[in-house]
Amino acid sequence: MTYKNLKNIREDNDIKQKDIAKVLNVSQNTYSQYETGVIALTAEVLIKLADYYGVSIDYLLDRTSNPEINR
Repeated sequence: MTYKNLKNIREDNDIKQKDIAKVLNVSQNTYSQYETGVIALTAEVLIKLADYYGVSIDYLLDRTSNPEINR
């Protein structure tokens, strides 16, 4: 499963895969596999990404088109 919102938010912020991979402390290849769904996103990675971008986990997982965090 490809995560379109995950890829789109990275590209919209002009961030390269290698740069977000450094934030997550993984290789660029591993991050690429997260985006394409080859490797499952862990809770830890999802939390880091959601915090980094300031969006909801549901948005990163393409469960909603609304990036806002509902509290």
